[in-house]
Amino acid sequence: MTTAGQVIRCKAAVAWESGKPLSIEDVEVAPPQKDEVRIKILFTSLCHTDVYFWDAKGQDPLFPRILGHEAGGIVESVGEGVTDLQPGDHVLPIFTGECKECRHCLSEESNMCDLLRINTDRGTMIHDGKSRFSINGKPIYHFLGTSTFSEYTVVHVGQVAKINPSAPLDKVCVLSCGISTGFGATVNVAKPKNGQSVAVFGLGAVGLAAAEGARVSGASRIIGVDLNPNRFEEAKKFGVTEFVNPKDHNKPVQEVIAEMTGGGVDRSVECTGSIQAMISAFECVHDGWGVAVLVGVPNKDDAFKTHPMNLLNERTLKGTFFGNYKPRSHIPGVVEKYMNNELELDKFITHSVPFSEINKAFEYMLRGEGLRCIIRMDA
Repeated sequence: MTTAGQVIRCKAAVAWESGKPLSIEDVEVAPPQKDEVRIKILFTSLCHTDVYFWDAKGQDPLFPRILGHEAGGIVESVGEGVTDLQPGDHVLPIFTGECKECRHCLSEESNMCDLLRINTDRGTMIHDGKSRFSINGKPIYHFLGTSTFSEYTVVHVGQVAKINPSAPLDKVCVLSCGISTGFGATVNVAKPKNGQSVAVFGLGAVGLAAAEGARVSGASRIIGVDLNPNRFEEAKKFGVTEFVNPKDHNKPVQEVIAEMTGGGVDRSVECTGSIQAMISAFECVHDGWGVAVLVGVPNKDDAFKTHPMNLLNERTLKGTFFGNYKPRSHIPGVVEKYMNNELELDKFITHSVPFSEINKAFEYMLRGEGLRCIIRMDA
C-alpha cells in the first residue's frame, strides 16, 4: 500500500494564533513537488526559536502555522528531480539548506546558501509559493521550510541530511539545530587548541553544546557565564569547570574573567544574543591571540560598541551561523561523531512527551526547565 503521489491525512500541531497552546488537528499533506521530499517524522524536539515565533513578539506574525524544525524521520516519497534521496532513507530535516550550486555552497568557507538559507518570513514552498498543508482546503503555513510538528511534512531536498540508518533518531534529532549550532561554533570557528581556556556565555542547550565542543577539543578550563545559578550544576556534565554569575560582581564580567585567567581566555563563545554579553565575550579574550565567536541572535535594532584598540591589540571577533556546518555535506558526519562516542547527546535530552502532550514541551521551556524535550510522534 503506497502513499506516494497521494494526499496524506495525518495529525499535526497547529499554531492558530500568537501565544495560544497548539491544537492537534487532522491536516492534509500534499505530495512533494519538484525538488521536494515528504518525510514521516518520528521524533521532534522543541527549540527556543519555535517558542519565539509562536509568541510572535518582534516580528510579523504568520498564522495558522505548523512550527517545528528539530527532528528526525524517514523519507516517505520524493518529488520530481530528487536523485540523492529515496523512500526509506533516514533523515534530519534542517532549517537552513545547501543547494550545492550557488557561490556559498561552492565555497569551502560558507554554509549560507543563497537559495535555502534560513527564512523566517516565508510560509510556503519555494517551488510554487504554495503550502503543502491544508485543513478543509484552507492552507496552513510552513515554518523554516521544515514544519516538523506534523506526522508528515514536505521539505526541499536541499534541507534534508541523509544519515546513518542505525543512528537512533530519538537522540540525533537534536543535531538538526541547536546542538550542532553550539558544538560547531566551538570546533569549527573558535577552534580552541588542546589545553587552552574557553569562556561560554549562556548555558542553555546551545551554550552547553559549545562547552561540549570545548571539552572534546581538550580545553583545560571552560568558564560558564550565566545569570541563572541553577544552571551551574547541570553544566558540569558538559565539561564546564568554573562559573561566573555577572550579578555577583560589581565590575564588568570581562574584567572578572581577565583576572581569573591572567589577562583573558584564549577563546569565547557567546550564546545569549544579549548585546552586553557580546561586548563581554569579545573583551574577555586575551590580546595577541584571543578569538571571540558570536552565536546568539540579537534583537532587530541592536548595536554594540567596543574600542578599536581591542581589535588592534590582536583580538579577533567572528560570527557563525549553524556552527558553519553545511547541512547535507557535514551533518551526517556529526551524527557519526555521536555514533563513535566522540560527542555525547543523551545528556542534552532532559524530557520526553507524547505528541498529544506537545504543549508540555512549551511549558518546560517557558519555565526554563531542562534542555531538550523530545516529542514522540507515534505516542
